Amino acid sequence: MRQRGPARTRPGLGLPGAYGGLTVDRTVRIEVTDTRGENVPLLSADPSPDGESGRGLLLVAALADRWGCSPRAGGGPGKTVWAECTPYPA
Repeated sequence: MRQRGPARTRPGLGLPGAYGGLTVDRTVRIEVTDTRGENVPLLSADPSPDGESGRGLLLVAALADRWGCSPRAGGGPGKTVWAECTPYPA
């Protein structure tokens, strides 16, 4: 994976942060890692109209081709939430 643009951290370093990259097949992969492993993200079917949260994963699910959550690389505490977008042919 080649890095595109600034990243706050790189995967595998054990630091919380965000990473974005471009795979060989031109798929864009975005990863966000944190140390809170007990809070696994869930899609909220109906976020509160007045709520200040609960819409982020709805946007990710609507825009990404694939997304998911996996344990943090290297066995550290926490999780990595990732999303992949494959560009349409030109």
